Amino acid sequence: MATRTRKHGKSLDNEALNEAAECLRTLAHPHRLKIVQLLLTDQKFTVNELAEQCGISQPQTSDHLRLMQRCGFLKSEKEGRTVFYQIAEPHLANIMSCVEARFGQ
Repeated sequence: MATRTRKHGKSLDNEALNEAAECLRTLAHPHRLKIVQLLLTDQKFTVNELAEQCGISQPQTSDHLRLMQRCGFLKSEKEGRTVFYQIAEPHLANIMSCVEARFGQ
């Protein structure tokens, strides 16, 4: 019987695959993908700016940001009274490139 070889990367154990699946589920929402797209422009955004760009309420945006921070995708930085959000996980750029290549016009 022939042995199959993998073309990319290393094999992940079940714990790593479960963690990956959980984070990918978190990312799998149109508003969250839009937020990531905006933040990948290397700009800092406030929750209100992101809410406006996504066409959703500030509380909804805050919930999306909180979920993505929990997975380590985003970080926040306070400047005075204003909180700015940025990308914390550099691999998000690769994920978004795949999404854009597959679903872009």
